[in-house]
Amino acid sequence: MLEATKTSSAPETGAVPANPALAAEAKIARIAVTIFPLLVVVAGVAGYLVPGAFKHLGPSVPYLLGIIMFCMGLTLTPPDFASVAKRPWAVVLGIVAHYVIMPGADWIIAVALNLPPELAVGLILVGCAPSGTASNVMAFLAKGDVALSVAIASVSTLIAPVVTPLLVLFLAGSYLQIDAGGMVLDIVKTVLLPVIAGLLARLFLKKLVAKVLPALPWASAVVISLIVAIVVAGSASKIVAAGGIVFLAVVLHNGFGLGLGYLAGKLGRLDDKARRALAFEVGMQNSGLAATLATAHFSPLTALPSAVFSLWHNISGAVVAAWLARRPLRDA
Repeated sequence: MLEATKTSSAPETGAVPANPALAAEAKIARIAVTIFPLLVVVAGVAGYLVPGAFKHLGPSVPYLLGIIMFCMGLTLTPPDFASVAKRPWAVVLGIVAHYVIMPGADWIIAVALNLPPELAVGLILVGCAPSGTASNVMAFLAKGDVALSVAIASVSTLIAPVVTPLLVLFLAGSYLQIDAGGMVLDIVKTVLLPVIAGLLARLFLKKLVAKVLPALPWASAVVISLIVAIVVAGSASKIVAAGGIVFLAVVLHNGFGLGLGYLAGKLGRLDDKARRALAFEVGMQNSGLAATLATAHFSPLTALPSAVFSLWHNISGAVVAAWLARRPLRDA
């Protein structure tokens, strides 16, 4: 989440922060989003070349994800949730599109590519995860409806403890045995509780939180990169054999999400800013959560799609956001 993306003094673009402080924070966010894919690449290469340096950190992945979700909670404010009540149709459409398009696309891709069970479950896990933490920044850079993006990401995260395990059980149960109950507990501990803790800290420690907000994009980028290094290290011996097919599956998955997310907004008669927001809310996943669940409940190889997705969706998201930012809003 990014505080600078939440207010704007230029409704027609949605990209001009309301004051100099927010403008500076927006600049930090742009830099972080630009450098983030490079950090992930470096982390992935390091995990592959020196797996011994990261593999033993596997048990720390849930705690690292908790840090990311706590940072997300720190950026949430009551108006974020109020926006859900103001336009429930757009929020519900975004959540349904996210939890229908991505899991369904992953199941189809897994069947079409005849993926091995471990990789199929790993890919489906990514599709069943809530929205990615960088989706709001991408919506901001694309001149999309950031308030809607924040609302969809927040709600999709809060309902993930119920929706994600059920979807994984339904779509991936034929590949491997799924412990849906265990997943519920893991998501509550690593996602829901840290988000709530961050939200409470934001409410009761406003001055302290205000000082650390500009650093949150960097903190999230570093922690996600470390998770990628750990996940890659866990499956380093199998990456050469599985890497190509996983990359193809991830690119198809992300492409379907971005394109069909925008199309869902169009079919729902939302304006162009909202469509851009939906594209990122559908196409970008919380791959850190998927990696955590894969590591905890399956084999390291199952977490490989999450690691690849962490890299690819930030690169593709930044490229698509830059392209959309140069295109005029159709209904401006």
